[in-house]
Amino acid sequence: MAFQGELGAFSQQAVAQLAGPRAKPVAKQRFEDVFGALAAGEVDAAALPIENTLAGSVHENYDLLLKYDFEITAETNVRIVHHLIAPPGASFSSIRRVFSHPVALNQCRDFFARHRRLERVPFYDTAGSVKMVMEEKPAGAAAIASELAAKLYGAKILKREIEDDRRNFTRFFLLEKSGAAPRGRGGEWKTSLVFSTRNTPGSLFRALGALALRDLNLAKIESRPRRGKPWEYMFYLDVRAHRDEPRMKNALSHLGEVADFLRVLGSYRAAR
Repeated sequence: MAFQGELGAFSQQAVAQLAGPRAKPVAKQRFEDVFGALAAGEVDAAALPIENTLAGSVHENYDLLLKYDFEITAETNVRIVHHLIAPPGASFSSIRRVFSHPVALNQCRDFFARHRRLERVPFYDTAGSVKMVMEEKPAGAAAIASELAAKLYGAKILKREIEDDRRNFTRFFLLEKSGAAPRGRGGEWKTSLVFSTRNTPGSLFRALGALALRDLNLAKIESRPRRGKPWEYMFYLDVRAHRDEPRMKNALSHLGEVADFLRVLGSYRAAR
C-alpha cells in the first residue's frame, strides 16, 4: 500500500482505515511517485488525499486521477491535528522559519497571522519536515506535523493544535488497478466521474441536467484546466449513487451523448 509522506501519521491512519490494519504501508516522496508505484505493480493499492475541509481540493491528485487509469474503491475521512514542533531545547521565541507541506501550512493561516515574524517554508512532507529539522537543525527552524512525528524523531512540541479549525478533516481515496471491486460495507454508494463539454452556451447545464432529471444527488463538482485546450475544463463529479443503478446508468448514457469526454473513476461506499 503506497502513500505520500515519510512516516506521515495521517496517511498511515488513512491506510489502516481504507485497507485494514494488516496493510503494509510504503511511503513515497511525491504524489506522482505513489501513482507510479501502483502502475508498476510495486504495490497493490494506493492511499491519496483528495480534499481538506480547510485547504480545499488537492488539485495535483485530481489531475493524476485523469492521467492514470485506476479505480477508486473506497474513501475515508481523517481528523487532522497540527502541532508546531522543534528540537529539544528550542523556545518559541527563537523560531523564525516553519517548514511543512504547503497544505499543512495553509491549514494554519490564522496561527501565522497571529505570529507574523514566522516565515512559512514549503517542504515535501509534514513528517519529513520534522526529520529534516531534527537532523540538520537549521537555525530558528521548526516544523508543522503530527504528535506521532514528534515522538518518532524525538522532537519537542512548542504549540499544540494550531490548525485554523478543530473540524479539520482530510478525505482520502483508495486506488487500485482498473476493475478492482469496491471495499467496505454499509453506507450509501458514491460514484466519481470526470467529463468535458464543448465550449458552447448551455453545455454544462445540459450535462448536469442528465443527473438532475433523474433526481441524483450531486455531492461535489470540481473543475480543472484541460491540458492542450486553453480556457476549457474537465469537470469532476461525486454523485450519491452506484454506477450500476438504473437511473445512474441512464444518466451516464445521457451524459455521454452531450459530453465530448466521459470516464467513471469508481463506485465506492461513502465515508461515514
